[in-house]
Amino acid sequence: MPILKPGGLLLALFLTLPNPALAQDERAPNEKPVKVIADGRIAVPGGGELPLYVSADWSKPLPQVDRAVLVLHGRLRDADVYFRSALKAQAAAGAAGQTTLMVAPQFLAKVDVEAFGLPPEVLRWTLTSWQGGEDALAPKPVSSFAALDAILARLADRRLFPHLREVVVAGHSGGGQVVQRYAIAGKGESTLAAAGIGVRYVVANPSSYAYFSPKRPAPDVAAACPGFDDWKYGMQARPSYLASPSPDALEKTYTARRVIYLLGTADTDPNHPALDKTCMAEAQGPYRLARGEAYVSAMRQRDGGTPRHSLWLVEGVGHNGDKMLTSSCGLAALFDQPGCPTAKASP
Repeated sequence: MPILKPGGLLLALFLTLPNPALAQDERAPNEKPVKVIADGRIAVPGGGELPLYVSADWSKPLPQVDRAVLVLHGRLRDADVYFRSALKAQAAAGAAGQTTLMVAPQFLAKVDVEAFGLPPEVLRWTLTSWQGGEDALAPKPVSSFAALDAILARLADRRLFPHLREVVVAGHSGGGQVVQRYAIAGKGESTLAAAGIGVRYVVANPSSYAYFSPKRPAPDVAAACPGFDDWKYGMQARPSYLASPSPDALEKTYTARRVIYLLGTADTDPNHPALDKTCMAEAQGPYRLARGEAYVSAMRQRDGGTPRHSLWLVEGVGHNGDKMLTSSCGLAALFDQPGCPTAKASP
């Protein structure tokens, strides 16, 4: 069973604390240790514990909960900031948010564990490897995707969540990268489906995407970039968690899942300090909005298309997780709130 320490982080506290602009937080170097470690823990099969925030004590039955929303942090691993934004969105959702459990996992790096003197059982990755589902450095080689599987397995427990009907897995920026790749390969959805629980994935403003074809929006850049089609940008050299399924099988799984691409129309800075500037990412386009629109278009042109995938645009918002999550389209994606104009045109 998972090891949990819900701790004393109260909803009221998070709603009253100042909420730093995520756009500014993205400017801080991700090499620095995080400022706060999440106070909850969940045991991950294979070895190790993942820190996380949870909005209620989920060690006991929560019959009032009918929806769970996971919100994944960006490259700064600042789960506390994203949890505050998640709770802000929950409050904005009103009645729809009152029966929702909010969860914010934290994928730590070695520098964080060392800075806080954390116990050896706490999982830690390199600064970026958690974004693509790669194995942890310690205490065991556990994939970050396996950690998400453990959270979804917890939510699938009908003894704890007898009335849960839907889980939303959402992420912004680096967290959006995690969600997009997890939607391709994650095993947690099958566990929830067996319990009759639906799943949707919300991919918000990531720097890059995993392609199923070597074709890229900038073919000249790809031609000069030897690793452009390696995972996490393509299907080659995939990590152990998703090494066995063929690319065709992974694509079939991905297109069958409900995915919302949530893109800010002002996320157009080709020199944004947190933008992935590797040639692998540059082959996908000059900035996040262009990369997202190109990926959605490419997937729609694949065999069978993507009838369960939708592109929702958040007008006037740039690379700001707080504004994305609390926008009308963000609330529609997380809580089914009405008011997102681009949702009307989506399947």
